[in-house]
Amino acid sequence: MNDTTNVEKEETQNQEKQNPLGTEKIGKLIKQFAIPCIISLLVSSLYNIVDQIFIGQGVGYLGNAATNIVFPFTVVTMAFALMIGDGASAYLSLSLGKNDKESANKGVSNGIVVSALLGIIFLGIGLVFKEGLLKLFGVTEASYEHAKTYMTYIVLGMPFFVFTTAVNSIIRADGSPQYAMKTMLTGAILNMILDPIAIFVFHLGVKGAAIATIIGQMVSGVMSFWYIKKFKSVTITKESMKLEWKTLKKICSLGISSFITQIAITIVLIVINQTLTKYGAESKYGSDIPLSALGIVMKVNQIVNSIVIGLAAGAQPIIGFNFGAKKYDRVLKTYGFAVKVGLGITALGTLIFQLCPQLIINLFGQEDELYNEFAQLCFRIFIALVTLNSFQITSGIFFQAIGNPVKAAILSLSRQIGFLVPAMLILPKFFGIEGLLYAGPTADSLAFILAIILVTIEVRKIKGMKKEVN
Repeated sequence: MNDTTNVEKEETQNQEKQNPLGTEKIGKLIKQFAIPCIISLLVSSLYNIVDQIFIGQGVGYLGNAATNIVFPFTVVTMAFALMIGDGASAYLSLSLGKNDKESANKGVSNGIVVSALLGIIFLGIGLVFKEGLLKLFGVTEASYEHAKTYMTYIVLGMPFFVFTTAVNSIIRADGSPQYAMKTMLTGAILNMILDPIAIFVFHLGVKGAAIATIIGQMVSGVMSFWYIKKFKSVTITKESMKLEWKTLKKICSLGISSFITQIAITIVLIVINQTLTKYGAESKYGSDIPLSALGIVMKVNQIVNSIVIGLAAGAQPIIGFNFGAKKYDRVLKTYGFAVKVGLGITALGTLIFQLCPQLIINLFGQEDELYNEFAQLCFRIFIALVTLNSFQITSGIFFQAIGNPVKAAILSLSRQIGFLVPAMLILPKFFGIEGLLYAGPTADSLAFILAIILVTIEVRKIKGMKKEVN
């Protein structure tokens, strides 16, 4: 019995020497993993932002309204990609923490295969059900042609988009966050170079913006595929790539929080588009101004959220490894660090949104006074309390990292589905189009309270586990 215990201790000590996640300073690890992750997510957000900027300047707000209408489809594909990618990433970190190399190999391999299959599936769905999807997403008569053109081309890049999004998460967990960053950055730079050429030189409008995005996604996808044979902590074999239901079920359960978050965003986008169309038509703004303006504001806010998500995702492998290794002090320290930095970043973002919204609005084209008025309202009301939302985002990824998908799912659902959608359906009945804008801070406040309760319970539980280990 003693020999067995000694062997286990020796294996643990050897593992710690091999993997700095269990020994290196928390601040240094966060910097190493989170910064590349943040840059990767910012780059991903820039795909949409850059399109909006150049389309706004070259086509006008109807072009931006069209891309906002198509955006829910992109979010749905991202939901599945992140479920597989983040799930496989968490699976990898937990397996390595337990020194289970075989499970790590199987989880990563299955994640890669499924992400490739999902990309092909969404390509087919986008092409076959295009008309019905546009109607579901709230297309208007004025923006229909632009939306149809944009979606026809953008779906062609789905296999590369899904694969890159999923595999990038795994690459970060493998200890190569810099490479993951490079794959996204390369594609984004290409997109930013090709966008103005396609729109202003070749006069291709929204079609050109979509083609530029696809080319960037293709390059990122090839770079992600190239990394497969360079994995540090796992070995990809034909045997490990055979799909196994037990492994896929675990991957999906670990990534369900990311999936629910994105699906919830999709539902919110659909409700927003439908509500904006209905109540916008009854207001002085009309339907298309609200569709364009709020869509832009949400994407700008996504830049701030990307930093918070990237910070939390960068902390995820650190939390997951140390939780698996029963180093609960490091788990709590890492989580606390991510929360504090996230709150500071979103507070700064909120300050900018409140003080100078028009400067941001002007990036997307010079529009009339009515458009600017509504866009400013979106900045100052709808995303007024995003600082509170950062705590919920970080806490959701924390639960995901420690293998608690139920609480992660509850947090993901609460803000978007539990609070935001009902508020968007109820408040406009009493306050018109502005009621929809007040739904944002209402949901952020309620979700923050729920997150505080769940985190307090979990932290007490972890502290109890820590005492048992000691």
